[in-house]
Parts: sequence; structure tokens; C-alpha cells
Amino acid sequence: MARQRRRQEHAGVLAARCARPPDGFKDLCGYTAMLLSTPGTVDHFVSRDEDPSLAYEWTNFRYAAAWINSSKSALRSDQVLDPFEVGDGWFEVILPSCQMVLTDRCPPELRERAQTMLKRLKLGHGESVVSFRQEWYRMYCEDGLPLEILARKAPLIARAVLKQREQATAEPAASDGAPRSAQEEASGA
Repeated sequence: MARQRRRQEHAGVLAARCARPPDGFKDLCGYTAMLLSTPGTVDHFVSRDEDPSLAYEWTNFRYAAAWINSSKSALRSDQVLDPFEVGDGWFEVILPSCQMVLTDRCPPELRERAQTMLKRLKLGHGESVVSFRQEWYRMYCEDGLPLEILARKAPLIARAVLKQREQATAEPAASDGAPRSAQEEASGA
């Protein structure tokens, strides 16, 4: 019931902001939370097999990477989290590995569904998504991609960089007293 109410609440937001699904997600995949390198696909959160009446409902559309969409096709909607339901801080990217983990912020009653997403959609340790995250992190560390752009294109990685910075400033300065470069700070060296 709460899920149905949330979907209805998001329906107005989605309809108001979307001429097409990517607009509502700011061109980020709803599941990886990263800008897609290739055009995404429209994911039917509740599959057409599960409920054919939702096949053409805007409130059921999610913007997703094609490989996520095909991986998710075998799952029922009650097995995964709706990207609209995911709360702030439920998932975290660990640097420098770029693997994603579930945090304690995810409500206990939703943890099983969140774990299913990490495993079955390969969002946690899957080679494709991890290498894509690593590329965003590399562009920040080596190419000087500004943090504010990283935050728009790969927000979970930007959040991980900020967390890493906070941890580094909490630790004593380098023993030699030399200032650290942005790359050293980002890599934790």
C-alpha cells in the first residue's frame, strides 16, 4: 500500500518533468546512478508479464542501462527496490575498488530487496558497473574532472570522494609535512 502511494506521489513529479524518461532521471541510469555512455532504455519497473495494465503507464517507466534492464527482466517488482524508493545514503561506493555496498541506512524491511539488486543486477561487484565507476573515479583523479561535475554525472562516486576527503582531514597530516596533491588525496595515498 505504501509502495502504491509512493508511486502515485512520484507520478505527478515524473509527468511534470518528463517529456521522456531520461529527463526525470537527469540522464542517469535509475539503478547505477551514473550517466550512461550509450543511450539508455525504458525499464518497466513492474514488468509487462507481471502486470500488463502498467505497460504504458508513465509512473511505471524507469530509465536504465540496457544491460540492467535485461538483467532485471527475470525479477518481479517485489524482489527489487524501485529507484524512486531508494533513500539517501542506502548504498555507498567504496574507494578505490568502486564496489557498491548496502549501508545501515536502508530500512531492515527493504534490505533483502536491496541485496537482491546488488547481487542479481550485479550492481555491487559486477565487472561492467565497477569498471564504469572506476573510469569516473579515474577521470576525477587523473584528468582533473571537477567534483561538481562528478556529482552530476556519478553522484555516488562524488559522495565517496567527499567521504574519503573527510576521513583524510581527520587523520594526521603526512609525516613529512609536504602538501598532498589532489590525486594523492583522492586515492588516499
